[in-house]
Amino acid sequence: MTNSKRRKGLTVASALLGGVLVLSACSGGDSDNASGNDGGDSSQAKADEAAAKKNSVAEIAITPKDGSTNASINNSAKVTVSKGSLTKVAMTTADGTAVAGEISADKKSWAPSAQLERSTSYKIAATAEDADGREAHENAAFTTVSPANSFIGNFTPEDGSTVGVGMPVSINFDKAITNKAAVQKGITVSTTSGQEVVGHWFNANRIDFRPEEYWKENSTVTLKLALDGVEGSDGVFGVQQKTVTFKIGRNQVSVVDAKTKQMKVMHNGTVIKTIPISAGSPENKTYQGVMVMSEKFKETRMNGATVGFTDDDGKGEYDIKDVPHAIRLTTSGTFIHGNYWGADSVFGNVNTSHGCVGLNDTKGANDPDTEGAWFYNNSIVGDVVDIRNTGDKTVAPDNGLNGWNLSWAEWTAGSQA
Repeated sequence: MTNSKRRKGLTVASALLGGVLVLSACSGGDSDNASGNDGGDSSQAKADEAAAKKNSVAEIAITPKDGSTNASINNSAKVTVSKGSLTKVAMTTADGTAVAGEISADKKSWAPSAQLERSTSYKIAATAEDADGREAHENAAFTTVSPANSFIGNFTPEDGSTVGVGMPVSINFDKAITNKAAVQKGITVSTTSGQEVVGHWFNANRIDFRPEEYWKENSTVTLKLALDGVEGSDGVFGVQQKTVTFKIGRNQVSVVDAKTKQMKVMHNGTVIKTIPISAGSPENKTYQGVMVMSEKFKETRMNGATVGFTDDDGKGEYDIKDVPHAIRLTTSGTFIHGNYWGADSVFGNVNTSHGCVGLNDTKGANDPDTEGAWFYNNSIVGDVVDIRNTGDKTVAPDNGLNGWNLSWAEWTAGSQA
């Protein structure tokens, strides 16, 4: 290679190398821009502005918050959107089972169609569009409150039922309640008669509601449970949100006199029928006091062993498998019922029972003309039976639905309102 050729090759290589160096320097602009001055900031601002123009302005909110535990089974699951409209919401359990729900007419919210299950994990995926059709997405997962961390109240009477004038609203909670004031605040009992209704706590698990005097006949009573999220005890929350209504029927009160061995059935204080009875024997007296019918059985078994009446062999002193027309008055086992095994001469003359009130009846409970059948057919749950002159103590107010044995002052003293 001649010297002139070598010089020419070096010149070309130098130019190429310079070109590489020039190209690598272009990415930062001039020397001022490369040092990070306002030229670079302006480019980033333009990039941010371009990205913002591509994003939806719709803002989706899901409750409960992602990762929540002890969520309500009633009201916690909800999706809402602002600056846009919901187009799709999918809610599933952990195993993929779909949960039914509905987007509102204005497409601004969504909620499940039914109450959720306790101790269940759920996922929600929501999509919305803004006015320009740009989509936004949001996801959340949560777990509902467990049975161990929640309480419910089992109540009587049933929704839609018709009951007697003595029927209290009785609620038994499946967990002990320590925050009674908060729980009672979440329960409302009202009546179309305008009577004042007050709650009384018998213990940590039971509260009953009644007016000062018997319910007015033909009135309607409404029970509202707004216990969802109410903390009944430390870390234990209510889950019920329910409204129940029931009707009060005719005013029927039956007065049993163990001394005369007669029962007078009255409507609004007027005697409509007098029935001869046989109450508890002198050795097994019947409780005294106002008692409310809580259950009715056309036939039932009565075994003395279940209520402490046993022979030396431990078996019941009696075991009658087909007691006719039985109506429960106490939890401990006091009934007013038909009796087919006693002589006709017993009724109205001798007290022979183990504590129940017996009425003349026939085996099989199919004869409508007996005293037992008549009383059964003309009684409803919630009717009052006022038992007098037995010589025994007054029935405990929490032994059945028998809070009427407390004075109004005693009753209201048990309120936490």
